[in-house]
Amino acid sequence: MFVLTADQRGSRSDSDRVEAARALLAPLAWLRAPDRTAGDELQAVTDDAAVAVDAALALLADGHWSIGIGAGPVEQPLPAQTRAGRGRAFEAAREAVEAAKGTAVPLQVRGDDGAAAARAEAILSVLGLIVGRRSREGQEVTALLNTGMSITAAAAELGVSRQAASQRAAAAGWSVEPAGRALAVELLAAADPGAGAAR
Repeated sequence: MFVLTADQRGSRSDSDRVEAARALLAPLAWLRAPDRTAGDELQAVTDDAAVAVDAALALLADGHWSIGIGAGPVEQPLPAQTRAGRGRAFEAAREAVEAAKGTAVPLQVRGDDGAAAARAEAILSVLGLIVGRRSREGQEVTALLNTGMSITAAAAELGVSRQAASQRAAAAGWSVEPAGRALAVELLAAADPGAGAAR
């Protein structure tokens, strides 16, 4: 299993962003959807590494979160509310989010396979630098491209020329993102060899 814990950065001098983050992550295929665990923190559970990767990158792009991903077993059955969950993946996510608060890219990964977790963290950090520096226009076009939409269709959706959409995608560094995401998913899955065994 994969547990994602995110803690709002600078929350004492900022508005509460938890509900907006929950809405941002809600479309993903969670086993337990993002749930507020403490004042400015949220947590979610999945058995799909791709969901955890998508969520982490969405939060890094948002720019207001420290993120921890824990990979490992959890106590079954999962409780109805995420915050009531227990097990190694929950503990690992807590360790990871605390460690993330002191890093340049505020994301850390902890897992049963520590070497795979470290490699997953490395590629997610590189991707985090890319997505975190995108303009609003870059975020809009890459969000569409990441759904599988063509650049022509994305341009039409945004009401801009194909050339303009291509320029925005290039400036956003999208060309390296699909391969980077695929590698991150592969490495994160390896951090928990038992992932996917139970729902």
